[in-house]
Amino acid sequence: MSDESIHQRLSAAIIAGEKDKLSAAIEDALKGGTPPADIIEKGMSPGMKDVGEKFARYEIYLPEMLLAAEAWETAMKILEPKFLEAGTERKKTGRVVLGTVKGDVHSIGKNIVGAMLKMSGFEVFDLGIDIAASAFVTKAEETGADIIAASALMSTTMPQQKSIIEHLEARGERGKYHVLIGGGSTSQEWADSIGADGYGRTAGDAVTLALKAVAK
Repeated sequence: MSDESIHQRLSAAIIAGEKDKLSAAIEDALKGGTPPADIIEKGMSPGMKDVGEKFARYEIYLPEMLLAAEAWETAMKILEPKFLEAGTERKKTGRVVLGTVKGDVHSIGKNIVGAMLKMSGFEVFDLGIDIAASAFVTKAEETGADIIAASALMSTTMPQQKSIIEHLEARGERGKYHVLIGGGSTSQEWADSIGADGYGRTAGDAVTLALKAVAK
């Protein structure tokens, strides 16, 4: 089987969210000598990019996105040990501390952002929901993160995003991190008003902003 053909199989399985077909394609690729990095970068990543673009255009919806994300996670459980066996490690794009702010327990949007960031090569530290502003900052310091990404769905919890920036400023560390915000009640105007580095309306926007942040 040609490299192009196996890459197409990998991409198609990701787009369809078919874990079994993706696993089978990965095993065939590995047996054929395809490096794990090529499986990800030339096969799976283009498929995931297609999924993200379709999701942004409302051509597919949340269930399809989650299936693709689950397929990706299954694939990485197969591939990550292969990097270790080869004495190599997949190059990380950057590190992101992610969470839903204090007082807010919504997680679906955050989870999609986290999955898409991982698919783009980021190491993601997902703190979960109802997270205090200080906890975002502490985790960023512990992990040497490049980005802090905070979600707030409700207007009543939006001030917690501002609190993250205030904590960074109080510690004299504002310049160390790119702070990205998102969530149903947020907007570019809100991001500008609190001094955030970016606002993502969709998960795809968040990934684009994160990639631009680490490229600087």
